[in-house]
Amino acid sequence: MRSRLRTILAGPQLLAFLPAITLAAYWTGGEGALVGIALGMPIIFALAGLYTKEVGIAGGFRDTVTGLMIRQSAIDATDLLLGEGPTRGQTTAALAIEIDEFPELEKQFGHSACDGILRIVAARISGALRQSDIVARLDGPRFCVVLSSGARADLETLIQVATRLQRIIEAPCSLDGTRAFITISVGFCTPARAPTRSGTALIEAAEHALADAARTGTATIRAYSDEMGKRARAQGELNDELPGAIDSDQLRPWFQPQVTTETGELAGFEVLARWEHPDRGVLAPADFLPMLEQQGLLERLGEVMLYHSLNALRAWDAAGLNVPKISLNFSAEELRNPKIVDKIRWELDRFDLSPDRLSIEVLETVIAQTSSDMIIRNLRAFAELGCSVDLDDFGTGHASIANIKRFSVGRIKIDRSFITQIDSDIDQQNIVSAILTLADRLELQTLAEGVETAAERAVLAQLGCQYIQGYGIARPMPFEQVES
Repeated sequence: MRSRLRTILAGPQLLAFLPAITLAAYWTGGEGALVGIALGMPIIFALAGLYTKEVGIAGGFRDTVTGLMIRQSAIDATDLLLGEGPTRGQTTAALAIEIDEFPELEKQFGHSACDGILRIVAARISGALRQSDIVARLDGPRFCVVLSSGARADLETLIQVATRLQRIIEAPCSLDGTRAFITISVGFCTPARAPTRSGTALIEAAEHALADAARTGTATIRAYSDEMGKRARAQGELNDELPGAIDSDQLRPWFQPQVTTETGELAGFEVLARWEHPDRGVLAPADFLPMLEQQGLLERLGEVMLYHSLNALRAWDAAGLNVPKISLNFSAEELRNPKIVDKIRWELDRFDLSPDRLSIEVLETVIAQTSSDMIIRNLRAFAELGCSVDLDDFGTGHASIANIKRFSVGRIKIDRSFITQIDSDIDQQNIVSAILTLADRLELQTLAEGVETAAERAVLAQLGCQYIQGYGIARPMPFEQVES
């Protein structure tokens, strides 16, 4: 019956089939016609629904940019594929594909040109596969491939398929005379590994593997594992809990000391967010900041961190502790807010603290990539107010010297990647020495991040770095531990 329905509903036959039902209802005549229509209409709508689903799978519901199936169509088609028989269905596999660093491509080439990249990648994926395989665009720069029944789906074969797709897709793209070089990461899963036997579960499992690949780096391939599924479910639960966690003060500031390199005297604290989860313990920012960003809650977190941090600074003053200043990280989203400077000024007045006791930390990548006049104006306004502006993770974001001055930076924080093994690596020493010389010429203060050993500290002191922080000095700690 299923096979006959698929044949009937696959094309124009349905248009001939439905009138027959309606006419049969009318033939009864009189009141019987009403009864016949009342009985016939559910059948018509049910068959029309099946027809709609079949058309969606066969060719409708297409992505407007690439012409590929959309996610739901791919799921429906995969459900049919998995249901074609226990033997054939078991050989089906899903691969999730993502163009690496796509936001950077959009900044370099523009949105319209990147639509062209999406179309090129879609064509290359489709051209590399069989006509019976399913190809869809999931969202953004992400695609999905479901290998049709009969394809081998063992680990070795799927790695070969993923590698072949990487090789084909990574050929340069020509965009209005400019060559764009792209890479892709791939995650894959077989029904035997998927949590349940369904199109949704299979494709989502491939996406979990892709997320794991993306965390590792670019041009990476990962196979789905049960551990990935557990992590994804845990992340989903945390994602749901986040808004309530902020409101209930589970997200709180922890404080990491910053000290003078020569004497070890306390120069201030960097404020770092921690989630004090009632069941999972203390969670680091990497476990929740991406979710906060996705939910648009970064500004709300910033408000909470600012309030608790300034409150802590006032409490230390009252207790007679000498804490010169605190440093707070600000996201690009916060710095684009036209009211952020007034908000900070109001909070400082509220806690009776002078502006020079607050450092505004901004990632070097924000300064290197921003074209926002509002961010520039706000950072300059912070400097005029009396707050210092710290450039975080310096050396990783390619900020120009002109930008450093334009954004009123007063201190650069040298990224930990340049500090590791500086006591034994002459190249590291030369790089840091050059950074310190540049800072000295620009009259900028300097702080080295990630200092873990006494030997690293000694080299930094010899080179002339003014301040240091890291596990070798002290780990981040909650407010209650600072006094001790």
